Amino acid sequence: MIVLSTRAEIRAAVGHARSTGKHIGLVPTMGSLHDAHLSLADRARTRAECTVLSIFVNPLQFGPNEDFAKYPRDLTRDVQLAEGRGLDIIFAPSVEEMYPQGDARVRVTPGVMAEHLCGPFRPGHFEGVLTVVAKLFSIVQPDVAIFGQKDFQQAALIRRMVLDLEFPVEIDVAPTGREADGLARSSRNVFLSAEQRAQAVSLSRALRDAAMHFDAGERSAARLVAGARGVLDAQPLVTTQYVELVNTNDLQPVEQAAPGDVLAIAAFLGSTRLIDNWILGSDNIRAGGVST
Repeated sequence: MIVLSTRAEIRAAVGHARSTGKHIGLVPTMGSLHDAHLSLADRARTRAECTVLSIFVNPLQFGPNEDFAKYPRDLTRDVQLAEGRGLDIIFAPSVEEMYPQGDARVRVTPGVMAEHLCGPFRPGHFEGVLTVVAKLFSIVQPDVAIFGQKDFQQAALIRRMVLDLEFPVEIDVAPTGREADGLARSSRNVFLSAEQRAQAVSLSRALRDAAMHFDAGERSAARLVAGARGVLDAQPLVTTQYVELVNTNDLQPVEQAAPGDVLAIAAFLGSTRLIDNWILGSDNIRAGGVST
């Protein structure tokens, strides 16, 4: 495994791999790697002969009151964790390398698919995500890119961008990686106190409760949302930001739930914001890791 930090280096490395007939897999991350990231890397290795994991804390996707400055960064630790997973390349550019003009002067806008879920609460976030992912696709030119279901809105927007802009890359979305009690793995979990951590599991419990009601025949989106919100509201340290049930394809709210619709949650525990989601009609929350 090699660690590269410039656009020229990564282009040369993947160009050489492609010249030998290898397919290129990309796992974009912001570092602070955990088991869920590494499971995405493992998945990439099954899809491509040359696997690239990018580590870049993208300033464009953080708002002025968000945690860009304190977002955990430890490249040495991340490289050590990635060792032995069969990755070929870690691409860890600086902000100056990714944005040599000081900023991205042309950006990719998300449109109506950012009107719900996280979009209204994080203005500019998805524009920053799509812009940096478009840059990574241009630089690395992967055949397949792996994302996690936990960031469902992000994955849906990237799929739409790939379709609209005709990027020749397949988007593969892996099920959410979870702790033993069901909490979705996140780099932000390290900021939770012990008491907050104990109550954070209510996000997955709320989703599981709503899914059980759906499986039992409940189809009213309002009742499913209210039930999930009630589970969260019962926890004194949890401040719910939103609970929404949306269509998978356009991320617009639905009145009657159907298999494949997505119930999504965002909540704060102190200053730490966590998100999670459930695809109705599927077994996609299972404690102890990635479900199938």
